[in-house]
Amino acid sequence: MTDHELDAAGIHDPALRAAYTRCRGLNARHGKTYFLATRLLPVGRRPAVHALYGFARRADDIVDDLDTTATPGERARALLTLEAQLEAGLRGARAAEPVIRALADTAGRYGIDHRHFTDFLSSMRSDLTVGGYASYEELGRYMHGSAAVIGLQMLPVLGTVVAREEAAPHAAALGVAFQLTNFLRDVGEDLDRGRLYLPTELLAAHGVDRERFEWSRSTGLRDSRITDVVRAAAAHNRAVYRAALPGIAMLAPVSRPCIRTAFVLYSGILDAIEADGYAVLHRRAVVPRRRRAVVALDGLVRAVAVRTVRRSRADADADAAVGSAEPSRPARTVAAPASVREGAV
Repeated sequence: MTDHELDAAGIHDPALRAAYTRCRGLNARHGKTYFLATRLLPVGRRPAVHALYGFARRADDIVDDLDTTATPGERARALLTLEAQLEAGLRGARAAEPVIRALADTAGRYGIDHRHFTDFLSSMRSDLTVGGYASYEELGRYMHGSAAVIGLQMLPVLGTVVAREEAAPHAAALGVAFQLTNFLRDVGEDLDRGRLYLPTELLAAHGVDRERFEWSRSTGLRDSRITDVVRAAAAHNRAVYRAALPGIAMLAPVSRPCIRTAFVLYSGILDAIEADGYAVLHRRAVVPRRRRAVVALDGLVRAVAVRTVRRSRADADADAAVGSAEPSRPARTVAAPASVREGAV
């Protein structure tokens, strides 16, 4: 399907195709929920989403890879190198890093604000030195760059039926909601990296501290107060999802099944966490495969329905145009133009 996606997106340069293919591989391997949802987009829009994910994943790997012996200083230098390549690539230079090459092309095609990428890298740099946050307000400043800008990067690719500025706050909120879910699911792994994204004020409100979390992680023992913290964090996360929800209807119809599917699957992780007794320090909650399949099927049905309506309207418009231009001839069916058929699977 990769060649079909690249052809539909108008990406023909061999080196650029290889760069996008690399990003797609990263998405398929590491972002299983995200990749599944991306499959519901029109084929011509998928490479751009893969490029955005590939860049974010590349930076995240530099900062968070537990399988490397790189020191914090070496990680910082690698991140600076990536940022320098990004700046050069966005200026039109040929980047050696495949994910930068694909990202720069996507940014140019869709007119994505370059500040979203530099804000993202700024938050990635803070992960090298900051291991916790005092409040949700402080965490929110970090998450603007690490999560909200991801939603803002996606908006031009997805398209909107309202002014982009109207949809932007909801897109940013959805990016934050997804990352808050990741934080909850990965509390144990993040502790192993020396980080805790649950604010200190939240822990204190339930009578625990970071040391208690580390004790629970290392011993495998439970503490009801930690359970209360995670439950409260999940409730906060659900409120952010509610704030993001109205934005789905503001997206282009062909993009809604993709984002709706991601919304349901990611928020479903919170359901899995709840069903597992909020034991996130000891087990990684996952959405059951059967549930994933049901949600994906629903998304596919919605996507096909939207594309069918678009084709029907295009055919009707074409028939009307032919009838108007040639009144003395019987109306005939004209194939929809390629731009309308971009959603064909």
